[in-house]
Amino acid sequence: MDELRDELKVIAHLYSDFPEKFGVPRQSGIVDDTVGTIVFEPEYRSPDALKGLEGFSHIWLLWRFDIRPSENFKATVRPPRLGGNETMGVFATRSPFRPNAIGLSSVRLLGIEDSDEGKVLIVAGADLRNFTAIYDIKPYIKYTDSHPDAECGFADEPPEETLSVNISDELSDIIRPGKKDTLLRILSLDPRPRYIEDPLREYGLSFAGMNVKFTVEDNVLTVTEITLRDDYEEL
Repeated sequence: MDELRDELKVIAHLYSDFPEKFGVPRQSGIVDDTVGTIVFEPEYRSPDALKGLEGFSHIWLLWRFDIRPSENFKATVRPPRLGGNETMGVFATRSPFRPNAIGLSSVRLLGIEDSDEGKVLIVAGADLRNFTAIYDIKPYIKYTDSHPDAECGFADEPPEETLSVNISDELSDIIRPGKKDTLLRILSLDPRPRYIEDPLREYGLSFAGMNVKFTVEDNVLTVTEITLRDDYEEL
């Protein structure tokens, strides 16, 4: 009975411009113009299930981290917000390394569209990699979900753009149409692991069918190479 009660069904998958974890915004809404498409599994494609959702501007996504939950419970983690050098209780963070690999994100609902796979949701601001499994969708209700006076501990202030991005005109011209501002915002927020400071290291980030390489020195991120991938499909 417990096994049946605890089973979670995947109702949909979110398709985004992030094929890998590296570079995905660390919180939903931080990069508000990242666009994703939610495609429902066949058994959940009834239009009736979405009746009334068009009246909401934001929705909650309950989703699955693409990692295996730790078999041995660890009470503390090292949040990136604190540079990866200080520990906090796992339940005081949004770390993926928790007893159940479940994530929660608030995203903006841009629209509900018809497709060959039934009704799909177009959302913005998601902090999910491509093909993330969705467990549930709920409407965001501002009078109960918004708490402007809430205290947020060590995460009280939103992350700032910490890096200046240096990119040549030649490389800038390679960026896919409509993706430049979003890419520069992602890079300026410093996608590197917070515990690594190596000016000689070259990093690689995949976004919107582009492989982007860069280095960082003295808070200046320099894009060194951009190549286009052949397997990219526009969302």
